[in-house]
Amino acid sequence: METKDMMMTSMLTMDKEENEGERDKAREELGGEQEGTQQENGRLMLADGLTEKGPKSLTSGSGQQVSNGFTTSTPQSPREGPGTADSSRDTASGPGGGTGSSVPPGSLRTLVVQQTSLERPRETWSKKMDFLLSVIGYAVDLGNVWRFPYICYQNGGGAFLLPYLLMAVFGGVPLFYMELALGQFHRSGCISIWKHICPIFKGIGFAICIIALYIAFYYNTIMAWALYYLISSFQPTLPWSTCTNSWNTGTCNRYMSTDHNVSWSNSSTSPAEEFYTRQVLQVHLSPGLHQLGSVSWQLALCLLFIFTIVYFSIWKGVKTSGKVVWVTATFPYLVLLVLLVRGATLPGAWRGVVFYLKPDWQKLLSTTVWIDAAAQIFFSLGPGFGVLLAFASYNPFHNNCYKDALVTSSVNCLTSFLSGFVIFTVLGYMAEMRKQDVDAVAKDAGPSLLFIIYAEAIANMPAATFFSIIFFLMIIMLGLDSTFAGLEGVITAMLDEFPHILVKRREWFVFGLVCVCYLGALSTLTYGGAFVVKLFEEYATGPAVITVVLLEVIAVSWFYGTNRFCNDIEVMLGFYPGRFWRVCWVAICPCFLLFIIISFLAFPPEVRLFNYHYPPWTTVLGYCIGVSSFICVPAYMVYHLLNAKGTFKQRLLKSITPEPSSDQHRDLIVTNAV
Repeated sequence: METKDMMMTSMLTMDKEENEGERDKAREELGGEQEGTQQENGRLMLADGLTEKGPKSLTSGSGQQVSNGFTTSTPQSPREGPGTADSSRDTASGPGGGTGSSVPPGSLRTLVVQQTSLERPRETWSKKMDFLLSVIGYAVDLGNVWRFPYICYQNGGGAFLLPYLLMAVFGGVPLFYMELALGQFHRSGCISIWKHICPIFKGIGFAICIIALYIAFYYNTIMAWALYYLISSFQPTLPWSTCTNSWNTGTCNRYMSTDHNVSWSNSSTSPAEEFYTRQVLQVHLSPGLHQLGSVSWQLALCLLFIFTIVYFSIWKGVKTSGKVVWVTATFPYLVLLVLLVRGATLPGAWRGVVFYLKPDWQKLLSTTVWIDAAAQIFFSLGPGFGVLLAFASYNPFHNNCYKDALVTSSVNCLTSFLSGFVIFTVLGYMAEMRKQDVDAVAKDAGPSLLFIIYAEAIANMPAATFFSIIFFLMIIMLGLDSTFAGLEGVITAMLDEFPHILVKRREWFVFGLVCVCYLGALSTLTYGGAFVVKLFEEYATGPAVITVVLLEVIAVSWFYGTNRFCNDIEVMLGFYPGRFWRVCWVAICPCFLLFIIISFLAFPPEVRLFNYHYPPWTTVLGYCIGVSSFICVPAYMVYHLLNAKGTFKQRLLKSITPEPSSDQHRDLIVTNAV
């Protein structure tokens, strides 16, 4: 019995040595042929200790193929270098104790093929600065120029900076960082990304796309107004500086300190106000939203020109838009500096600066100040619009998006602060010329601050034509950056969701999208179009996008999990986010967003424009427009649960379980080869 056991052991030992020798020889041959070549469609690895009969599936040569037909070019396992194969060859022994026995014909060895994605490689930014300028151009928009200065002086001047910075640090910047990290890790747009986070929340992506369309309907109209002003600026005398034009009324008064024969009354209007309301907008021809009137053909042509620029800037993707932003994102800063220097040298400029920054600490006790600070920083940085996800998805995987988030958000906040000086030095000059207080001059908010007050101030400066041209050119470029970004967010989302249909037809899809935006904007080009713009701005986008971002933070922090999200960041950046960021994502950001939503519902804004007070039915209409985008979220949840298989518990569990990303999780295919 012992003799029989010894014979069996000897036979097994010899068979094992033979197999090891054959395996090492096969590894040597595979490694020698393909060493140093670049991995293309798959990685081929020899699996130790696995043998299985199967069909012939490997042909030798420089373009080796496996049974699924994929060309392989890196046959060695990552654990094995050339030295490993050599040492194995020197120590392994065959049946006769040799070291170089050939593999007998018909011997089968199991190979593990690591299959990579066969999809077209994702487009990337040509340069890092293309990405940074695109994000800065998106975040720094018209709101930085007109909304921040007005909100700042209205809410306590310098004292407002305290709640503004607190809301930025604990709310705005963490949301900004989160979206950049999500987009860069999963490399997907705002629709398809949800299958890797929490599939049941995919409706958030569709809601974001609808909100982006609503914004495109009215936001570009403001640029059309600026283009009308720009064209009108190429005249020796600016048309909004005199009261002798065909659109002027008998109440028009050009009231400055040099006009000694003019008296100003409460019923008087400035030439700049009449040019804006009666020539550009023509709102005097519309009684309100119930009767908008005809489309202004001049504004229709201006908007057509704006959308033509937009189309040819984004039709080819970030390769083209990344080059355009080198002009559209940097030129506004040059103009702001020129206007700041010019404004600082005007008489009375110091009065405007004091009015802008003089702190009123009592106002910090008002809830309204904190609401305005939270809303301003949120809409200024712009998380939740799908843009940051889209832009970051074109970054290299290991790009330092943490540093990018801090740099771009800081630039955005500083630009808002700088814009305040540009605006209020000129307002101080206007107050000095009119012999009025600054608050009497700065009574207008929103677009009126730019198109009436600032335009009038420019008209009364030396070299008025030059400053008018560069100012309105700056307004157009500030708006173009944000439009590029908003539409790119929609385009990336749709191309990632329907790649087989749209990727090869990107130019036609972008053309169709731009046409839809132009047709949707026609209502804002009517005589009552300014009323429509105000309605969209107040109701259609604000509450809806804040609610969408609240759900996004909850889905990422609570369902996907903060630990998993932080692990993803560590894989990308090499470091784990600190406790501050984790606490912000889990608790502070949701509270920050919930605070804005509750404040909006508790204190609904009183919407009015010029002398028109919006009737109650317009409020209902506004909320309906806002809900029309948000309804995608619960609608998709119901659709997803109804189409899933299994019991309700199984469906629910599957709907909140993220799918692995194909870029990070490869499929392992076991196949047999000679």
